[in-house]
Parts: sequence; C-alpha cells; structure tokens
Amino acid sequence: MVPYRAVYEDPVNYVRLELDETVLPEWPPSAHAHPKAIGSGEVARILGSISVKEHQVWLQKWLQGEAPLLPAFLPEELTLLSHQIAEALALARPDERVTFYLSQPRTSVKRVITTGGIYIHGTELHFILGNWQIVYGIPTYGMIYDRRYPMRPTAAKGFYLYFNPADATIPPRNSLWDTLLANRNDELIIDLTKVTSSPISSLTVH
Repeated sequence: MVPYRAVYEDPVNYVRLELDETVLPEWPPSAHAHPKAIGSGEVARILGSISVKEHQVWLQKWLQGEAPLLPAFLPEELTLLSHQIAEALALARPDERVTFYLSQPRTSVKRVITTGGIYIHGTELHFILGNWQIVYGIPTYGMIYDRRYPMRPTAAKGFYLYFNPADATIPPRNSLWDTLLANRNDELIIDLTKVTSSPISSLTVH
C-alpha cells in the first residue's frame, strides 16, 4: 500500500496525501510545486469544468448516437472535494500527490466509486481519473483494491475526459496501448495561468 497522510475521511469517502514514487530526490525537476495555496472556490470552478464522455465503439454510436458530456462530479461531491483538495494542496509536500475516493453503497457487496488524483507541477495541474461511477464488487476475501489504490482503475477505462475551456489544457503524452484501451484521455493537464483568477506566483506557500 502506498504511504499516505489522511486529510479527510468518513465511512465512504476520503482525501489523502500519497507519496508519489515518480518524484526522485536526485532529480529536482521531478518535484511537484507543493505546497500550493489555492482557494476552495478556485478548486470547485476547475473541477466543475471537467466533463466525462463514455467511450463507444462505432456500432454503439450508430445504434445509440453520440454519448453526452456529463459532469465528472455530482454537486455534493464537488462541495466535499473542493474544500478538502484545497486543504490537501496547502499541506502537500513536493513528493506527494492528492488522491480522492468517493463511494455510494448500493448493496452490502457493491458500491459505485469515483476515484483519482491531483498534483501541481510548475504551473500545470494534473488531474487523473482512475474510476468514474464504476460498480465495484467487494470481494468476500482478499485485498480490497479500490480504497487502497485510488489512482488505479478497477476495470478498463471506458471514458474520455474534457475540460472547458479546451484551450487551457495541454495534451498529455500517451502510448499506443493507452489509445487501444481507451485510456488516452484519462488525464487532464490544465494550465493554471489560464484558469485561475490570481497570478500563479501568488498561489505558492513560502
């Protein structure tokens, strides 16, 4: 399990700070721009501008039409995340990233989960959606992966991510396998200089 510090936790949701193993002490450019002071209102505006579209094969598009764009988060999820992620970013170290886990119990053995992570590198906010409204079957024995690893998908990702305005995003580099598995749009890189109301330099905590 990835080492973490809890920022918020209730019986079905959490926001944590996890150690990011891609940050190397011997390579300073790999460090994130944390801690970062960014208001909950700004976080809510950014998260509220993220949409999700279901991945469809050509036959689905022909039979059902184009899938609609849907908000990535429900209003109550947005309220919770905006405050807790803002607090987490203000506490984060350069070698940590913020992770979140949201769940809605359906039965004693099933729940709907939305999970992912956020970190800021330079003036870029990286948003990764690991799972979006996925029905997760809780195993009767063994490890429960969804809560332990929020950045990892529990199934093949069947969605694409969008941000409004689109010109505030930076295209991520993806592999051929990401494209084939519909994973190529599971990360958004957002230029904070184009979406925040304050200059980026004023967001840094000294």
